Amino acid sequence: MLSCDICGETVTSEPDMKAHLLIVHMENEVICPFCKLSGVNYDEMCFHIETAHFEQNELERNLERVNTRQYETSDNREDNSLQCRMEVNSSIHSACASNHPKISAQSPPKDGTLKHKAFFSENLTESRKFLKSKEKQCDLPTIKGSIYETMYSPPDCPFCGKIEDCNQDMETHVKTKHANLLETPLEGTDKVQCSKDLELAHQLQQEEDRKRAEESSQEMEEFQKLQRQYGLDNSGGYKQQQLRNMEKEVNRGRMHPSEFHRRKADMMESLAIGIDDGKTKTSGIIEALYRYYQNAATDVRHVWLSTAVDHFQSSFGDRGWGCGYRNFQMLLSSLLQNDAYSDCLKGMSVPCIPKIQSMIEDAWKEGFDPQGASQLNNKLQGTKAWIGACEVYTLLTSLRVKCHIIDFHKSTGPLGTHPRLFEWILNYYSSEREGSPKVVCTSKPPIYLQHQGHSRTVVGIEERKNRTLCLLIFDPGCPFQEMQKLLKQDMEASNLRQLRKFVGNLKHKQYQIVAVEGVLTSEEKVAKRQASQVFTAEKIP
Repeated sequence: MLSCDICGETVTSEPDMKAHLLIVHMENEVICPFCKLSGVNYDEMCFHIETAHFEQNELERNLERVNTRQYETSDNREDNSLQCRMEVNSSIHSACASNHPKISAQSPPKDGTLKHKAFFSENLTESRKFLKSKEKQCDLPTIKGSIYETMYSPPDCPFCGKIEDCNQDMETHVKTKHANLLETPLEGTDKVQCSKDLELAHQLQQEEDRKRAEESSQEMEEFQKLQRQYGLDNSGGYKQQQLRNMEKEVNRGRMHPSEFHRRKADMMESLAIGIDDGKTKTSGIIEALYRYYQNAATDVRHVWLSTAVDHFQSSFGDRGWGCGYRNFQMLLSSLLQNDAYSDCLKGMSVPCIPKIQSMIEDAWKEGFDPQGASQLNNKLQGTKAWIGACEVYTLLTSLRVKCHIIDFHKSTGPLGTHPRLFEWILNYYSSEREGSPKVVCTSKPPIYLQHQGHSRTVVGIEERKNRTLCLLIFDPGCPFQEMQKLLKQDMEASNLRQLRKFVGNLKHKQYQIVAVEGVLTSEEKVAKRQASQVFTAEKIP
């Protein structure tokens, strides 16, 4: 006799039990005991419960019940088999406690009374067949195995998705087919392959580290190169470079030791009083040019010259980085000879380069150009830091000299030339060209001219008979001996070659000029200082 595990109905054979289950239990409306899902058949409901409410069933509790079940002796093996089968089925189906509205423990159906509050799982029939084939071998491990086979779906491979019958087969599949993906590879060929992969990964990592180290080293070298180029490498300033270069001259036999000590003493004195020693200065060139143009230069229609200006050549102490300071000295030398600026520059002399650095630092402390000060770490003294148009403007403004910066930020002519720059300078020096004499000594100071990597001083401009323009430029890199040739009475046109710059000679991408316009009042100086908080320049075009 067979008893229904759901309602307790007793039947004589297994086919009758199947018919009973189909008619009585499987055709009735089935409702999920956990989420009230309905409208599905029995097999679909069992699949829903096992997949959606797996953690809510009572599997572990039923396993413990199986573990604690005591079995009878081997003399009653057949009865034990049937009892084991019924216990397992009861354990399986009790995992799904039913809230079916038509069936309850208090109101049993007409064809039997309920003994349990659960439905069959979808694998009930399979589990019965499995237990029937194992009736002669009914023991605890087998019962546990049948429970897990009934309740759990076959394992699938996490790498390729293949489904195996049991966990052991799946473990074998993973170890054989995917050993290279495991933390602990197999012995033999797979182990060798994994070792090669690790070695390749190690080599790739070493190569990446090497490239990063090379890039970092290259960046550092470029940064240090820029620091050296712009005098920010903490290698000393004007004084240190002057002494080193003079020592080299002595070692090469170009300077007598006594001359070295004499120059060193003169340098120390100049630094102490803050005034340039004048050893690289050439005066009187503007006057010499005036005489030359009066008597020669037949191809020149007009020429305009600035006020008197001294030429200052770079020396041992600033060679390679001091052009901005030397051009400021030229500009200041002209202003000191102009009575219009005697009030704001009263008592001044042309300062030496370390003194100019100190004066710029003082202007920064007053509040001029904080951005520029920050870029140079608020320090110039004791360095070989370059200065440009902004620093010259800052220093002049702090001295109450009115000036402004004009930025010719791109080419305005063919082949990268800047004809607009030449036109602006012509208009600066000459207000009326027609009817003026051939040579005009204006009251305009020279112009500070800056481009990438170098700066010079514009002291005049020629208008030639073919209407082309030519600038007259003082370059601090021009040797003292060459500038002295301009002072000769019989100066030749070839001597002017170092001064003359035509439109085709100036092809840098960008040029900036600092043009002096007069004297600032105290109120205008304050306004200029405030305006320098965000530095701006007039742009042409």
